[in-house]
Amino acid sequence: MTTRDIIFSRKSQAVMEGAGVLLNRAIGHQDLPRFDPFLMLDDFRSTNPADYRRGFPWHPHRGIETITYLIQGAVEHADSLGNKGVIESGDVQWMTAGSGIIHHEMPVVKADGILFGFQLWANLPASHKMMPPRYQDIKSTSIPEVITASQCKVRVICGTFENTQGPVTDIITNPTYLDIEIPAHTEFCLPTEAEHNLFCYVIGGSGYFCGTTQNETILKNHYAENKTVLLFNHGEQLAVHTHESTMRFILCAGKPINEPIAWHGPIVMNTDAEIETAFDEYQNGNFIK
Repeated sequence: MTTRDIIFSRKSQAVMEGAGVLLNRAIGHQDLPRFDPFLMLDDFRSTNPADYRRGFPWHPHRGIETITYLIQGAVEHADSLGNKGVIESGDVQWMTAGSGIIHHEMPVVKADGILFGFQLWANLPASHKMMPPRYQDIKSTSIPEVITASQCKVRVICGTFENTQGPVTDIITNPTYLDIEIPAHTEFCLPTEAEHNLFCYVIGGSGYFCGTTQNETILKNHYAENKTVLLFNHGEQLAVHTHESTMRFILCAGKPINEPIAWHGPIVMNTDAEIETAFDEYQNGNFIK
């Protein structure tokens, strides 16, 4: 069985987005197309409401899916189709923008001031870019958690782990989205779809994305700490182990689309002409199909 190796890694970078939200970008436009089908991963975590309270006022999306996973806090959302609600700690909102949607996302300032979560953008193939928009709003209580024999904890948001299916289903790129916590001094091995692109983003602690070799050079090259994103080559399994620290990371894998990408702001299509059409329609008031 072939074990995946790291082909790219870096720490996430501080950026300002929305109406003035300070966050850390792990994956972005400069990474195209190596994370295909994934486009962007933003890490928003703060105990200071001034960093996030301005939120993300009304804006359009077309041609992608936006996946919001909230570890702690609350975010209100509403859209042009009349949908509205609040996602809370542990919840997931998987929004398929498809042919187009206009929405806003506004963090709720709670007494402790904490907001901690992630937004992932996943591309849609040309055949589905103009599909009808839809939501899958998943409450924390609906997300199964598997505890392995070695006491690793795996929250299964999408995909399958040890015969446990995540609640998000019917996604075009057949993705896997897991939240994994590995105790100190523990080995963890995960079977993977060999041809799917796979990355991990460390959200707490540190560890080693390799086997249990004691070769110091190999360990150094495979070490990852908090706020590090790692992209892996293809293979049938991912091997991880920890030393002194518990490590928590999110794992995302999906089938590459392998199509041209035209990306401007919140719109991702296949050609510049399609981007121009989308923004013309937004300006002219016929963006929503």
